[in-house]
Amino acid sequence: MYHRRNGFTLVEILIVVMILGILAALVVPQFAHASGTAIKSALQRQLQEVDSQIEIYRGANAGQFPTADATAPMGAGLTNNGWGILVSAKYLKEEPMNPFVGKTLLVVGDGAAAAAEPQTSANGWYYSIDSGNTRLDVFASGYDRGADALSNE
Repeated sequence: MYHRRNGFTLVEILIVVMILGILAALVVPQFAHASGTAIKSALQRQLQEVDSQIEIYRGANAGQFPTADATAPMGAGLTNNGWGILVSAKYLKEEPMNPFVGKTLLVVGDGAAAAAEPQTSANGWYYSIDSGNTRLDVFASGYDRGADALSNE
């Protein structure tokens, strides 16, 4: 008499688990890469928005930076986490959040300092003004705009 079995054997289950493990090992790095790409895209959009709002402010204020103080063109102290009048005058709806470090704080510094920041940085953004006081640049902590790379890549 033939006895029909109702379940899977241990070997069959182990084979399925191994196949799923191999597939997961192939797929998970793709999601990690997609996450980094999404963060870079968000940072690029935010940097473009900030740059355009600074230029709109300058256009409406006879070419002046958010303050006339060349040593602190974004404002004295840490008003609005360093964003100064750009937030309080509604050029920006709120202090931009850097999705890589999760911070909004804007401090003085150059692109190299910003790009070198780790994901645990206390600073969200850096800004610098050129020597001729003609251009104000904003940089995202942990992001190298020129290389289009995050500091953990």
